[in-house]
Amino acid sequence: MKLVILDRDGTINEDSADYVKSPSEWQPLPGALEAIARLNHAGWHVVVATNQSGLGRGLFDVASLNAMHAKMHSMLAAVGGRVDAVFYCPHGPEEACRCRKPEPGLFEQIAERYGLALQGLPAVGDSQRDLVAAVAAGCEPHLVLTGKAAALQGRILPDGYPVHTVVHRDLAAFAEYLVGQDAQSAQTADS
Repeated sequence: MKLVILDRDGTINEDSADYVKSPSEWQPLPGALEAIARLNHAGWHVVVATNQSGLGRGLFDVASLNAMHAKMHSMLAAVGGRVDAVFYCPHGPEEACRCRKPEPGLFEQIAERYGLALQGLPAVGDSQRDLVAAVAAGCEPHLVLTGKAAALQGRILPDGYPVHTVVHRDLAAFAEYLVGQDAQSAQTADS
């Protein structure tokens, strides 16, 4: 199974220092939904792993979170894409849970749900904690220069990022890269 794991806020949709709390605040980043559709059409299953501490902080409830994801699914369907599942952590950092990134718990839940080893699977995020969690679970780290990482454009990654992080302009550039890797692998296999 070809599976890719994406962060949500700052990777798929606009991020907010005040949290994304409602469907009206959930706005896709330019080209992100089309990028997911492109991955799907190339045979990739897409799942989301996202910290949603706004739940634990009482800023929104599960019904609002579900409504945000319903909007995402609807907008994806309109461009021919889909996300198979959304895994989220509702806890704040003070709760020291295993599912809040940079801990790998969400990734472990994905591995268990799909019965897969995550070794080498691509994981995409816009923050150091997304990639640290991904690497702890065995995934290949990909950073998009949107959301929290937008300030890193044109700069060397600071210490703390996994050594083999692959950097992309945005989710569309990541999708182009991954689909290109697939084509290259297929060509090599045919040779």
